[in-house]
Amino acid sequence: MDIVVRTGETRAPAAGTSLASVAFSSAGGEQACLLLHGEAHAQNGKTIKDECTTIVKNSLLGTEGEMWNRLDGTLKELNGLLKGFLISGTLDDIHAIIAVADRKGQIHVSAAGRAEAYLIRGGTASQITEYTKGRPVAAFVHISSGILEAGDAVVLSTQRLLRVLTPAQLSQHVHQGDRLLDEVIAALESEKETAAIATVHFPGRGAGQTIPPAESRAKSALQPRRAGTARRSQRGMAGAAGAIVDTLLSLARSAGHAAGAFLGNRWAEKFISYGSLQSLQEKGREFIRDLKDPKRKRRAHLFLLAGAIGAFLVIWLVVSLMTSSQRSKTRAELSELVTQITDELRTADNRRLAGDIDGANRVLEGAEEQAKQVISNASGQFRNEAMSLIDQIRGKKEEINNIIRMPARVLVNLSSKNTSVVAHGLIGLGDGEFLVYDRESGYRVLLNRLDEPKQLTEDDLILQGANFARYKSQVFMTTGNSVVELSANQVIPMKTEDPTGWTTGKDVESYLRYLYVLVPDKNQIFKYERLSNRYSAPVQYNVNGDLAGAVDMAIDASVYVLKEGGVILKLLRGEVQPFVIVHAPGGAPASTANTSGGAYPVLKGATKIFKVPGGNFYFLDPTQGKGRVIVATDSSAAGESSYLRQYVLEGEQIGILQDIYVDPDESRMYVLDEKRVYVVDLATR
Repeated sequence: MDIVVRTGETRAPAAGTSLASVAFSSAGGEQACLLLHGEAHAQNGKTIKDECTTIVKNSLLGTEGEMWNRLDGTLKELNGLLKGFLISGTLDDIHAIIAVADRKGQIHVSAAGRAEAYLIRGGTASQITEYTKGRPVAAFVHISSGILEAGDAVVLSTQRLLRVLTPAQLSQHVHQGDRLLDEVIAALESEKETAAIATVHFPGRGAGQTIPPAESRAKSALQPRRAGTARRSQRGMAGAAGAIVDTLLSLARSAGHAAGAFLGNRWAEKFISYGSLQSLQEKGREFIRDLKDPKRKRRAHLFLLAGAIGAFLVIWLVVSLMTSSQRSKTRAELSELVTQITDELRTADNRRLAGDIDGANRVLEGAEEQAKQVISNASGQFRNEAMSLIDQIRGKKEEINNIIRMPARVLVNLSSKNTSVVAHGLIGLGDGEFLVYDRESGYRVLLNRLDEPKQLTEDDLILQGANFARYKSQVFMTTGNSVVELSANQVIPMKTEDPTGWTTGKDVESYLRYLYVLVPDKNQIFKYERLSNRYSAPVQYNVNGDLAGAVDMAIDASVYVLKEGGVILKLLRGEVQPFVIVHAPGGAPASTANTSGGAYPVLKGATKIFKVPGGNFYFLDPTQGKGRVIVATDSSAAGESSYLRQYVLEGEQIGILQDIYVDPDESRMYVLDEKRVYVVDLATR
């Protein structure tokens, strides 16, 4: 059974009103239609139509899965797109309806605004879409589903038809058959109503699905001739010649069919009938008789040689025709794919202008995958165009995601004091003063001046360090299960009241009068209170967070933990709090209000998290090129942060980045590699 869909619109509407009706079909035999009736200017109306058409093609008809689930996902994308247009003022109001049906008669319909759908069955018309009182909602909310029966018809309209036609009149119009659409449009225009209309017919099973008798006779007639020729094959040269003749006849028929596919049936008939197959068979029998006759066998041998050459030519012709046809088909497909990629670049731009950054990124990801398909095609056609499009796609990604490339300026070079230095951490002290440390020593930096290194440990190695602003000291954790402080340029070993000694971890941070130690192996953050000349015994801070794989943390009223793979946890009084970064490139977790958190693709390679008190988050990712820094806003009371931008660092000297620090006023950013400290001015960015 085949669904028949027809679409149309009333006469040109008044200025400021845009109508659109589009019918679709999929490779699986599904039929769909989309009607749009919006209060928008003509140019904006065309943009809305193109955007909605792209979503229906890609999400509803271009994917696999249950039809209802695909329609539900499509409606969500359409609602997001329409909301963006309404908010931006591109669109004032919208009435729309979408329907999709398969070959078995299963149909799903959803409407927005005043749009409605009516089922006409057995002479009775009934509304199948939801009716809402008051002002209609400009979004797809409900889905009506059902099975059509043979003879059913569905009428879809962006205007309420019962204002013009009664149910009885509507059911009478269905007897007009193919003219049902024209009759409904004429009735609307007589009342000066404006609408986009579609009709869906389910006529039932048609005839003509058996093989035509002439074709059957033609197929059966070929069999005796091949069998008869085979029976005439004899031993020796005569038998071999008979087999060759059989092959030549088969090749002739194959060449004829190939020519038919390439040149058309009329030319194929001439190709096959040239000399007629019957005449060729007679010549073959005569050739076998010549092989047996001593006087004529020389001529037969020459004919055999000519036949072999002819067979080669026929094979060459068939292969050439098939290769040429396939090459033309491949070129057409690749050309269409390149055109589609170009259209998707414009679609991504439109979505960005409508405020749908996530949607724009999804479109660009799909376009990049299509461009890679063109590049990897064995034919090599359109490869240069595809590579140019990939450059455009990546440039558009950087524009949409606010990716800024900048050179990093060297502030100080640590190797000028120690050629074998391997810097490990950077501690900001304020007013252009820093303390850089490696595994044994500290290097004080003031503006662009570098002091001589000061040894902090003798037998142990430094693991982590932090600034204790309240006590004007810097605290360092070492491998010898000990902690030392650097105060007034004096190294002071510090004790703890815990009889088991200090607990070492992946990171240490100070906040107020407390020192926090991140210990992922014990799934805990230990909190030590700084006393007059020692530290208290630790208190377990973490209550329900999963700290497996944690690599760094930052503290600003709440504790933020960065885990491997780009997972972030927010803890307040030790308990996990909701936290999400919206509009992050590559997508964001649906929810992070749990003990495991959610992974952000853009933070996959991040190793350090830095939080400006009351300001933005900065994530250091040394794995991308020379390194990059991802910036996000402060967390709101509801736990929501917004992606802002990325700084991609460029420079010949930059090594593997180790640490990051940002001024309290966020005017400068400092990054550390194994031998140098770099500065980046953010005030003008």
